[in-house]
Amino acid sequence: MTTAPVAPPVDGTDVDGLRLDERIVARYAELPPQERRGADVLLEHFGDLATYTAAELATLAGVSKATMSRLFRSLGFDDFTQVRDHLRGLRQHGVPVTLGAAPDLDGHAAAEAAAVRAAVAALGVHLDAVADVLAHAPRVVVVGLRSSYPVALHLRQQLTQVRPHVTLLPQPGQSWSEDVVDLSPQDAVVLVAFRRRPPGVRALAERLRAAGTPVVLVADPTARALAAHATWWVECPVQARGAFDSYAAASSVVAALADAVLTRRGRTGEQRVATIDSAYRALGEVEAR
Repeated sequence: MTTAPVAPPVDGTDVDGLRLDERIVARYAELPPQERRGADVLLEHFGDLATYTAAELATLAGVSKATMSRLFRSLGFDDFTQVRDHLRGLRQHGVPVTLGAAPDLDGHAAAEAAAVRAAVAALGVHLDAVADVLAHAPRVVVVGLRSSYPVALHLRQQLTQVRPHVTLLPQPGQSWSEDVVDLSPQDAVVLVAFRRRPPGVRALAERLRAAGTPVVLVADPTARALAAHATWWVECPVQARGAFDSYAAASSVVAALADAVLTRRGRTGEQRVATIDSAYRALGEVEAR
């Protein structure tokens, strides 16, 4: 018999380690009928709950504000302010929860620009060393799981344009152990590890460090503990103004890093780019110019 996983505490209000929706599910059967109506509304609007007031939620549920207050206490919160704090804590851990009202596109653009500047600055600190190792290592392995996979895939595609022997892990339906056991201190790994990453990522980083394989960690600020096992850490903010994380900064880092690797590959890199472009046209894989 298995039990559902329990989410770790995300802030001081999360005293029992359960998310709000998990608390509701766990305690739903023991709630009075009126509080159940309120709980139904909380679940229905979980994704944008923080955009409502307690009074608005009571109206939606067709119950009194006092009933909603009792429901919050039944779920382990003093009031709706603590519920909001709980939701903010979830958002900081990557859970898609809407915290604002209507989308602010100007604010969104400004936040994206700030994130890109921060990530590029973080890359700049290590750019020479990172670009050199990625340009000249016999093998480069790019690793990414879950939301990190598209960024890793994009980086692998860019690096393959300018140098051979770039591998993406894991392959669909495969593990990565078979591909990492032979890595040496002469090879290089780019570990893309944004938040909500699987726990196995840490074990991989520890193994690579023990093997002496240089590791470039591309990750958000929640990867501080993971960074202790990396050779270089390029910190890329992903926190956005909306419900979902943004990878605009990570994509910018990929472009800048690939460009630096191309520069270091020199004439060899340029010839590879030209050869691949010729193959594209010969095989009809891209639109004709």
